Amino acid sequence: MAKGNRILVWDGALRLFHWSTVLLVVAMWWSAENHMMDWHRRMGMILVGLVTFRLAWGLLGPRTARFTSWQLGPGAMLGYLKSLKHGVHKPSFGHNPIGTLSVIAMLAALCVQLGTGLFAVDVDGLESGPLSTLVSFEAGRQAAEIHEVSFNILVALIGLHVAAVAVYLIFFKDNLVRPMVTGRRASEDFGDVPLSDAKLSWLRLAIAVAVALAAMWGISNAG
Repeated sequence: MAKGNRILVWDGALRLFHWSTVLLVVAMWWSAENHMMDWHRRMGMILVGLVTFRLAWGLLGPRTARFTSWQLGPGAMLGYLKSLKHGVHKPSFGHNPIGTLSVIAMLAALCVQLGTGLFAVDVDGLESGPLSTLVSFEAGRQAAEIHEVSFNILVALIGLHVAAVAVYLIFFKDNLVRPMVTGRRASEDFGDVPLSDAKLSWLRLAIAVAVALAAMWGISNAG
């Protein structure tokens, strides 16, 4: 990739969300496997806050964080796939069409995982999510079963995501991990594409954080 002036593509809040989610998903799997359900629930609530923040940030954040920047049209997808077929990879200022689908799939899987976990009840009725008192035991058990299946789907999606990152690195010499750490890419990567500033707006950040905290508080007090 070109090595010239480096510009900010991913804002700090989005990068913090990304890596915090990675760590929390691993930690929640570990806590469940070791039957540390108190910690599992605590980390689940933090993850609820993070996902709520990401949804709010998709409306309030800089250009590359916003849902409106996602390339979802069939024309964009087909054009991008054709370019890859011919061995041509043109970096996108933000998520490329395939990356967009990956983000949508993983966010959806996370929402299902968290949503079912909030209502889940174990076989003995001893371990349960914070909102399990709002549903019947049968509904709680069904949520628990979906919770288990959705985690396997989430793991599969994460595996595909990691594999795609490896493919871009090996075949296109494009390191997608470094920009998600530093937030920056070489400006030459984007050619004549008009670029916008990815710097944080502290007011909008405060609003998104407040929405996330309100969601956590509401769930914690609803049961």
